[in-house]
Amino acid sequence: MKLSKEADRVIQLSMRQNKIDENQRKEIEYLVNLMPDDRVFLYKNVMSNPIGDIPRYSIHIRVQHLLTFSTFLLLAFTGLPVHFFDAIWAKPFSQILGGIDVTRVIHRTLAAIMIVSMIYHVITLITGTMLRMLKGTFDIRRTIIPRWKDLQDMRKDILYFSGRRRQRPEMDKFMYKQKIHYFAAAFGSCVMVASGSAFLFPDVWASILPYGWALHIQNIMRLAHSHEALLALVVIAFWHWYNVHLAPGRFPMQWTFLSGKITREHQIEEHFLEYLRNIVELPEERSMLYKQLKTITQYSGTEELQYLQEKAVLSEG
Repeated sequence: MKLSKEADRVIQLSMRQNKIDENQRKEIEYLVNLMPDDRVFLYKNVMSNPIGDIPRYSIHIRVQHLLTFSTFLLLAFTGLPVHFFDAIWAKPFSQILGGIDVTRVIHRTLAAIMIVSMIYHVITLITGTMLRMLKGTFDIRRTIIPRWKDLQDMRKDILYFSGRRRQRPEMDKFMYKQKIHYFAAAFGSCVMVASGSAFLFPDVWASILPYGWALHIQNIMRLAHSHEALLALVVIAFWHWYNVHLAPGRFPMQWTFLSGKITREHQIEEHFLEYLRNIVELPEERSMLYKQLKTITQYSGTEELQYLQEKAVLSEG
């Protein structure tokens, strides 16, 4: 495979950060050369475990995701009947939960858990980033921070799906859709926390707002809380769930949020630059990829023997 300039920079930086010795460097470069230029052919033919092949999320991220999505859904199911209390469906729904007073208590308890999850997430981001900086392995390209490249990737992806490009762009650990999901969820969570606090602590808000603004802000918060909840529910149900779990190749579910691992096929298709780092960081992935390349491209015995001989020389060295 002939790497693009961006892909070459990524793999060279990863080898420096991981202190790859000369023998391993030659093995990695040889393996990359064996990979076909057609990435579509590559990701469609590699073997993948549906549960996941390559580590992606730590236990901290998985716990935060579990807390966030479970509290979000339960908050929607307990909050909407309270807001639309006069709707025909709201009263029986509240009765199932024990009545509107019990529903309010459940809703506020869940809100507190969600806030704890948000704080946990921020702490994880800060400490994780600081640790990587101290180790000299921090790379902004592996973060969720938006970059100019994301807009370029979006444009190229649209061209690919409209049939005007042969391959999808080489995207990083977090592609543009995931960054949109993330910041939309972060913005929505902040709106919900701020507006919810205005209901719980109106006196506090009245004391900090300019005179005469309290009532107007309270009305805005009341509108924002319910409408943001509906918007988030629709986005989660129809966009996030489809892209993550229901899209072709992911259906009926992607297990990453539970196992912390992503499939090899998915990594190559949508996160190719991160897959190059995986080749550098994970010797077992190099071995597995070589075996699969040998199968799907049907290399001749001479080429296979040459590779094994070179590997043996590198091992002796």
